[in-house]
Amino acid sequence: MTQVTVITGVERRRTWTDDQKLELIEATLEPGANVSEIARAADIAPAQLYRWRKELLDPDPEPESGFAPVMIEDTPERSHRDSTGMGSAAIEIELAGTVVRIAADAPPALVTAVLQGLRV
Repeated sequence: MTQVTVITGVERRRTWTDDQKLELIEATLEPGANVSEIARAADIAPAQLYRWRKELLDPDPEPESGFAPVMIEDTPERSHRDSTGMGSAAIEIELAGTVVRIAADAPPALVTAVLQGLRV
């Protein structure tokens, strides 16, 4: 014989106006305020208050695209080898004070490995 548990009750999904959200958020910003107590009184999770706080008080209109700004310089080609013994760089990447120069004839696997290493 199997047992079945039936859970009854009204399933609800409340909608909150921005004014209601701001009122709760402002209460959390008061000196000595306890976010858990305020959330419990409103019958919501504390994480909801933090999410509303981030959305309403610190909106991020432009999320990061994952791309870095690129500057293209028009420089004359150098056909001679530089002091490192490499030919002129086809790509030069400067990141946090580090400069990486990639020669035009560099193997694709090497370029991939170097660029992946920069992501760390």
